[in-house]
Amino acid sequence: MTQYPIAELDAHWRAANYLVAGQIYLMDNPLLTEPLRAEHIKPRLLGHWGTSPGLDLVYTHLNRVIRERGQEALCVWGPGHGGPAVLANSWLEGSYTETYPDIGRDGEGMRKLFRQFSFPGGVPSHVAPETPGSIHEGGELGYSLAHAYGAAFDNPDLLVACVIGDGEAETGPLAASWHSNKFLDPVRDGSVLPILHLNGYKIANPTVLARIPETELDSLLRGYGHEPLYVTGSDPLSVHQAMARAMDRAMDLISEIRREARIGKGDFARRPWPMIVLRTPKGWTGPATVDGDPVEGTWRAHQVPLAGVRENPEHLRMLERWLRSYRPQELFDSEGRPTEQVLACVPPGDLRLGATAHADGGRLLRPLPLPDLDAHAVAVDKHGGSLHEPTRVLGALLTDVMRETEERRDFRVVGPDETASNRLDDLFDVTGKAWQEETEPTDVHLARGGRVMEILSEHTCQGWLEGYLLTGRHGLFSTYEAFAHIVDSMVAQHVKWLRTARALPWRAPIASLNYLLTSHVWRQDHNGFSHQDPGFVDHVLNKSPEVVRAYFPPDANTLLVVADHVLRSRDQVNVIVAGKQPCFDWLTMDEAQTHCARGAGIWDWAGTDDGTGEPDVVLACAGDVPTQEVLAAAALLREHLPSLAVRVVNVVDIARLMPREEHPHGMTDIEYDSLFTADTPVIFAYHGYPWLIHRLAYRRTGHPHLHVRGYKESGTTTTPFDMVVRNDLDRYRLVMDVIDRVPGLAGRAAALRQNMADQRIRHHDWIRAHGTDLPEIVDWSWPY
Repeated sequence: MTQYPIAELDAHWRAANYLVAGQIYLMDNPLLTEPLRAEHIKPRLLGHWGTSPGLDLVYTHLNRVIRERGQEALCVWGPGHGGPAVLANSWLEGSYTETYPDIGRDGEGMRKLFRQFSFPGGVPSHVAPETPGSIHEGGELGYSLAHAYGAAFDNPDLLVACVIGDGEAETGPLAASWHSNKFLDPVRDGSVLPILHLNGYKIANPTVLARIPETELDSLLRGYGHEPLYVTGSDPLSVHQAMARAMDRAMDLISEIRREARIGKGDFARRPWPMIVLRTPKGWTGPATVDGDPVEGTWRAHQVPLAGVRENPEHLRMLERWLRSYRPQELFDSEGRPTEQVLACVPPGDLRLGATAHADGGRLLRPLPLPDLDAHAVAVDKHGGSLHEPTRVLGALLTDVMRETEERRDFRVVGPDETASNRLDDLFDVTGKAWQEETEPTDVHLARGGRVMEILSEHTCQGWLEGYLLTGRHGLFSTYEAFAHIVDSMVAQHVKWLRTARALPWRAPIASLNYLLTSHVWRQDHNGFSHQDPGFVDHVLNKSPEVVRAYFPPDANTLLVVADHVLRSRDQVNVIVAGKQPCFDWLTMDEAQTHCARGAGIWDWAGTDDGTGEPDVVLACAGDVPTQEVLAAAALLREHLPSLAVRVVNVVDIARLMPREEHPHGMTDIEYDSLFTADTPVIFAYHGYPWLIHRLAYRRTGHPHLHVRGYKESGTTTTPFDMVVRNDLDRYRLVMDVIDRVPGLAGRAAALRQNMADQRIRHHDWIRAHGTDLPEIVDWSWPY
């Protein structure tokens, strides 16, 4: 039988448990050099004890295998509010002090470590950006396993351990993430070791996986493609022995799988990957009972087992007995430094979990080799004189990026099931879709080692990409616009992570999280109402302005310019909304670059405003379909009201509408008024919900004169033009809006207004008779 350093492992584990409890309770007397008194206790007791002893055990045993095998590793800590455990262990190994030199690895540093936890001006109770070695925000549950696999992709030498709490295991995103092992290539990717921590309870209820029969649990996990290794118990020494054996067995199996696959150069059968099921009591080693109620091993251990320590002398005595049960005098010397026995199994240098560069991915990030945009630009000899599918044009650029990163493998495209549907299928000339299962003769583009990732789970796609970006790589998430909402909460958490990380000088910037939302609301006429929702941008723009951006390129060349910009950006969440259907080419590449640099600008060729005075009306637009309708309306006005001075303004970067004080891309009042004027009627055709534009521009002088048309939840299965008519975004309605809002036009242009209303009625009758849009709509092009 292998002899494991049980005494050293146990010493490290006890030291970590002591530090966790100290963080929850103490703000002074960290080494218990005097009897514990009420004034040593924090006035507000915040934190979560229940999960921490199990996390300490995992950290301790990962240390040993990392040290003994020289294994490069990262750990994703999934259980909510497991922060004190990871902080304790990073302090023990020294990485915390290296990151925060004012918190030394001694008694005074321990006091500061304790005091700052869940304290005003301190650190949060969950694993967070402030925590060395972390890539995962522990506050929201469900995403740890997807993050772990994202970190492992294209990291062939990396072990990613992932601790999954049994509460987290009940979430839908986590349930889908188990399938990630079907996409992990043992030749080119790293390995993921899931550790399912079953301590039995959530905050007030038992957990499902802890209560089902072990035979059922075993069948479930094997069905997911894993070989489970079980560690169960409450006696520390026997658990240490079992955990050490399980860790070694797991590492040996991983080595076997990788060696077999790499020797075979991809010709191998997929084998079950190992995982560990760790079943220990909730609140292990804490108070067994409090006030006659059982605590250890129950839901009562979830947060603070002894809540009345400052007021209740008996609770204070219980806390002191609890803390002294770890025998801190054996674990720390007289100066408060960890003893040699405690540190015996801690790995050196950057092999420490709190020091790995993979958890600070910006340190590993290399700029993408982006092609010259002129090589992909579409020729525009006349504004609106040709049509292209914007996302197909973008797909050719992304294919060049994929080709140029073939050796370095640090760029991936993820999406639910829609790469080809979204016109990005040129990518398959360079790489396939990642797939480790059997293939049938009718399958296309499936490949081991493929760097296009498709799974019909937006949560998993998002988690993969976040893990990939946070560990120093680049990527793009392409999806149908309506279903981006599925990851609303995930993107909110990522924005919070980025905002916090940007304020930490030791975290290097990472590649931005880039969304391409296509198959959008105005061209979901065939799929119907369920597929028509442009509100993801509203959600994103509610978040931290220094982090979020939203772009509405109106044609292929502007999409190329925007894509080039976001792929070069750092520490942002960028949302691009662009269509995949044929779209007019409005701008040359030179014009597109200038226009996108402005973010919003006048298209003087589209209007009749000569620039010598105030226009009579401003027709503004953001989005490809709104741009087409605005230009069609401008053409009608030029034909029927030639003396009317019409200014056409196109907005690519929607944040430009915000005041400069509210967003770094916002316009000053002078800039805004130079485009939209202070008192001229503005008819704004917007891609999404119209109230977003009002919200962004409500402080502008000209806001009382702003009228916005957009999507207002009127959708169905219908024709493309009927979608804009149903939502009053069509060219005829826009002309009517101009007549209604420009002073003096109501009477002078009454006949034209009536004609426009008649065209809408004619459209209604035509589509019901013919099933297609009016010929003048289908065949329309910019006439000037």
